[in-house]
Amino acid sequence: MKFEKLSDTKIRITVTIQDLVEKDIDFHVFMSNSIESQNILLDMLDEAKKQTGFDPEDYNLKIEALAMADSDFIFTITKIVPDEKGKLSKKKFTIKRKEVDFSATQTAYCFNSFDDFCGFVQFLRDNFELDDVKNIAESVVLYTYQGLYYLVMGNICVDIASKLKFYAIITEFAKHVTNSKVFVGKLEECGNSLIKHNALEIGLTYFSKA
Repeated sequence: MKFEKLSDTKIRITVTIQDLVEKDIDFHVFMSNSIESQNILLDMLDEAKKQTGFDPEDYNLKIEALAMADSDFIFTITKIVPDEKGKLSKKKFTIKRKEVDFSATQTAYCFNSFDDFCGFVQFLRDNFELDDVKNIAESVVLYTYQGLYYLVMGNICVDIASKLKFYAIITEFAKHVTNSKVFVGKLEECGNSLIKHNALEIGLTYFSKA
């Protein structure tokens, strides 16, 4: 991780895929707005304080997160300093610690349109090892439901570094579905399966250009 002090009230933290691999951090937990992700952020702020002197204690924080095309993640963190007229009540940034569940075997992503899905598979062709794409999961199904398109993947097979890179790419085109296991049951019951088997491989074959 790289820590940069931009001013007395602002820092920037750059996190790489390799950082996530080394710390055994699940990508979905890292990118979600959850207790677990805030727990990770607290650890990052502790390290930032050691390296830059940035102390968030007793301040409200504005946190901006950006996933870059090169798979780096950039967090810009700003302390909200009130003026004398509109003074804010100071809040400690406190999070209850909780164990993280890394056992999920199924995940789903929502595309706003079929064109977005096609753009995603084209980007994969241009930026990812094709053998890894074809073997990324034991099952990959593309559903349509209420005008949206859902890619459902079960039992991801690739190594963690390739997995995290894949997730970083797909979040540029689609939104991760929370409670994926429950929602997939709804898709199976109410949705229409457009591509029942090997949706990524078929997408690469028919909806992308070499």
